[in-house]
Amino acid sequence: MELRVLRYFLAVAREENISRAAEALHTAQPSLSRQLKELEEELGKTLFLRGRRKITLTEEGMFLRKRAEEIIGLVDRTTDALTADQDIVAGHVSIGAGETEGMRLIARTAGRLGRQYPDVHLHIISGDRVDILEQLDKGLIDFALLVGGTDSQKYERIHLPDRDTWGVLMRRDHPLAQKAAIRPEDLSREPLLLSRQVKDGSPLLTWMGKSLAQLNVVSTHNLIYNASLMVEEGLGVALTLEGLINTTGESCLCYRPLSPQLEVDLFLTWKRYQTFSPAAAKFLELLRKEVLPETQQ
Repeated sequence: MELRVLRYFLAVAREENISRAAEALHTAQPSLSRQLKELEEELGKTLFLRGRRKITLTEEGMFLRKRAEEIIGLVDRTTDALTADQDIVAGHVSIGAGETEGMRLIARTAGRLGRQYPDVHLHIISGDRVDILEQLDKGLIDFALLVGGTDSQKYERIHLPDRDTWGVLMRRDHPLAQKAAIRPEDLSREPLLLSRQVKDGSPLLTWMGKSLAQLNVVSTHNLIYNASLMVEEGLGVALTLEGLINTTGESCLCYRPLSPQLEVDLFLTWKRYQTFSPAAAKFLELLRKEVLPETQQ
């Protein structure tokens, strides 16, 4: 497969129409159609379902789309890093981040970077720890903002000064809302909504003194917003970090901290021995100035 043809394939997948894709690519429609047909013949798979007005991807086409996006993204990032003028700070910085208030420090650093170097563009990819580490390992992002530590043999990291605090998100009319803080025994029989990354032996389950099998887990999620809608509808209560869902004003939800308090550390993480573009290196330099005393830089 040629990279050029993969870019054509992605354009058609995005536009869902060969005519619009050909226009966006500044190429002739017959030539584009022929190259896509040749790609299907090369792979021995049907990638598109061709309707009268719309083209949709087959299951094999959706698989190729995901892989093609990763391939093209990695090629573009590698090209940018190798061809960048080291004396000019410009280009792209990609950061994967879970849901955490620690993102404010990243945003503050990004603001400083943008004011000093207006040709730098920041890309934030949201997801949970599983999603973000997968993209970091594949080289699709420069940095990952993670809640909790990582393998020190595989990654390097900066310990951020902020810490996140676990608590419970629930409806205001829930009986537990009358408590100032939630203890492990309060949740023993409650229907729970948990992040999919919570596993046996994790700090949260250690705090609860139970295994997953002993809990009434009615739903798992990777991002808390959709889970908060299920909490609103009375599915259960969600274990989450403080400050991620707005519970002020007319919200029917409230947040209560855990007791004893459970805090987790935050880290900006990157692959060991990673070669940074000038833009990514400058971002890291500015973040170190935000976090570390001058004597430790």
